[in-house]
Amino acid sequence: MTVQAAMERALHAKVHAKQLGQRCGSKRKKAVWTDCLKLFDDTIFQLNRTLQGLQNNASCSDFDAQTWLSASLTSLEICRAGSVELNVSSFILPILSNNVSDLISNSLAINGVLMQEQDYKDGFPTWVSDGERKLLQSPSVASRANVVVAKDGSGNFRSIQAAVNAAAKRTGNGRFIIYVKRGVYRENIEIPSNLNRIMLVGDGLRYTIITGSRSVGGGFTTYSSATFGVDGVGFIARGITFRNTAGPQYAQAVALRSASDLSVFYACGFEGYQDTLFVVAQRQFFKSCYIYGTIDFIFGNAAVVFQNCNIYVRKPLDGQDNVITAQGRADPFQNTGISIHNCRVMAAPDLRPVVSSFQTYLGRPWQQYSRTVFLKTYLDSLVNPAGWSAWENSDFAFDTLYYGEYMNSGPGSFTGNRVKWPGYRVMTSANEALQFTVGSFIAGRAWLPSTGVPFTAGL
Repeated sequence: MTVQAAMERALHAKVHAKQLGQRCGSKRKKAVWTDCLKLFDDTIFQLNRTLQGLQNNASCSDFDAQTWLSASLTSLEICRAGSVELNVSSFILPILSNNVSDLISNSLAINGVLMQEQDYKDGFPTWVSDGERKLLQSPSVASRANVVVAKDGSGNFRSIQAAVNAAAKRTGNGRFIIYVKRGVYRENIEIPSNLNRIMLVGDGLRYTIITGSRSVGGGFTTYSSATFGVDGVGFIARGITFRNTAGPQYAQAVALRSASDLSVFYACGFEGYQDTLFVVAQRQFFKSCYIYGTIDFIFGNAAVVFQNCNIYVRKPLDGQDNVITAQGRADPFQNTGISIHNCRVMAAPDLRPVVSSFQTYLGRPWQQYSRTVFLKTYLDSLVNPAGWSAWENSDFAFDTLYYGEYMNSGPGSFTGNRVKWPGYRVMTSANEALQFTVGSFIAGRAWLPSTGVPFTAGL
């Protein structure tokens, strides 16, 4: 009933949002309105997905429902954040003040009580096929591509977006593989929520590069600045670099934005400065990736695990501090957070010569219930002894955040001088740390085996 009520209010707000389009008198209002219209669609999509799942219990676990409800609330928060970012919040506020967020929060709280520990060792979701197993590790996956993209004209398409658009016309819902040959592709790409199970395979992160330069400084919202944005379920990428070249002087500039549930990024690169990697919502897994940035460069409100990744901190503008994560959990019942497991945190080549001139922190609280953990990760000497940073010199979320460290190593891992916030903890119990592993946090045993990506389910 609460989800149904939220859905009805969201549909009403969407009608109101459409009418607002006639009053977009400036580029900034138009940019935020365009985002919010799409984000309201995302909210409605996730609420509808939850409703249908709850009506047919066989297709929706409590874990699924909590994931989708979390995503629906996050979309509204991103709309709100974009309006503040471009200073048009009074224009957007009327469509955000009809208690949709409150109704979704109520739904999260009710479903949160119903959630129980789930064992995902046996069986797989219905969308897993035997033919997909080990697909990602197969050296011949490119030869099995449905379409080929090549700059030199030797493939079916010269642009990746054209290949994505072709995938939308396919029949059936099987895995659609797009092989992107080596080259630098200068385009901004969108994979919408109705386009599922797309796989993008490159020639390696050094050779297949997708690049753009949109930024907040250039008049876009953080959300719409993304070089590559994906919403469709079950997206997979292998051997590709996603890049935003706007530079530190143009503030937020996203290389990849993902809200794809059950998505995997394997041996990929993510290059930018502020806000490089926007893990918006739902369940995501990053394996053996390289991530470069300066401020809040891994951020969002997904339930996401990074495993065996190299995290490189770049040189920011003079006077700026580096912050690796900014997690956006806005409700205590959202099953979201950032888990960084068995990774390496180091200075990028441009920061290394001047590393002592800049402070680097593991994270700061973007939203009230921000949740981030570093597990068995190598932290180099660039990490500030305090470890974590306040949000704009305030005491915001000190009591409500959840920041943890478990058995990290390296010169930056000493916890004796860490922050003394009530929400920060040095984890000494393996059971506490296990909550944030692939098996528990993103229910990885249920869906990752179908991708063929190697993963560690526990610690």
